[in-house]
Amino acid sequence: MALIKAILAEKDYGLDISDVDGHIMRMDIPVAQGGNGSGFRPMQTLLAALCGCSAVDVISILKKQKQQLTHLEIETDGDREQGTEPSLWTKVELVFLLSGEVEPLKGYRAVDLSIKKYCSVAETLRRAGAEINFKVLVNGTEVNPS
Repeated sequence: MALIKAILAEKDYGLDISDVDGHIMRMDIPVAQGGNGSGFRPMQTLLAALCGCSAVDVISILKKQKQQLTHLEIETDGDREQGTEPSLWTKVELVFLLSGEVEPLKGYRAVDLSIKKYCSVAETLRRAGAEINFKVLVNGTEVNPS
């Protein structure tokens, strides 16, 4: 089990979240909601975790395929339920920007495998009812697998 600790570090809602290895992340809520706006909002961390989880998968898959990835960027956004508590993610959109000596279809396949098969965060969001969509650009050109 992963030990995570949250310590109130700033008045009202500013939390420093740490793990057993000493990594620290600041979490807070926006000023408009009574917080300090000094860190990630809790639901943003889910999208950040999705990006991190999928990035590790994509890098690993492309390395196994002997693809020379020189840059990876993932942009994500999403929609949440309106007027309900809790307010879950209903739709998540990801854009994967891959650069390097990467065959376009191999780049697309790596992302597809990550999002649909390997990424635990993606599966967690799906099981909570979120629809996850993605597109892949390799060296600036969108890849259409069909």
